[in-house]
Amino acid sequence: MKSSIQVDKNHYNIEKYSHPERWVSYYYQLKEVLASKPESILEVGVGDKVFGSFIKNNTAISYTSVDIAEDLHPDVLGDVLALPFPDNSFDAVCVFEVLEHLPFEKFEQALHELFRVTKKSVFISLPHFGPPVKLLLKVPFLPEIKFAVKIPFGRKHVFNGEHYFEIGKKGFPLSTIKEKITNVGVLINDYVPFENQYHHFFILNK
Repeated sequence: MKSSIQVDKNHYNIEKYSHPERWVSYYYQLKEVLASKPESILEVGVGDKVFGSFIKNNTAISYTSVDIAEDLHPDVLGDVLALPFPDNSFDAVCVFEVLEHLPFEKFEQALHELFRVTKKSVFISLPHFGPPVKLLLKVPFLPEIKFAVKIPFGRKHVFNGEHYFEIGKKGFPLSTIKEKITNVGVLINDYVPFENQYHHFFILNK
């Protein structure tokens, strides 16, 4: 089975795709990947190219993108289920808000491909469903206090033409996602940014 294209490039226009919370995610994407000090990066799924544009225009890191969608003009056309690169080709491989577009039974296959082509690290983000409760308190001259927690709400996931699964929905608890991820790589950290409670980040080493 090959991955299938779900949307065309107009899906990524700023009015409906790049909302403020997504810009927060771009910050965390860049923060985590750059902290690993890679000399080469593979981005799987180019989206609106914000991550790749920053890397190419503001760093000396060798950047390569791969996507199945020809109209997004990736550097390489290819499928996350069979990445067209030799083993250990890149220091860092990142896949942000992409793997949920695959049937869940293909999740581990994709993970194996990501770890096959990286030398060191893999960076993943996935949608994490759940109504959040958030508290931010700022008093002058004192550090901000931030607190956020998701309210468990086991809604059944219904395929919407794009997402086959989301963390937190029935059948897709965080524990299951972590189990599958740690079957393949070493989980260094995972978290949900305070400012965007819908994206869950996973930082992994080979």
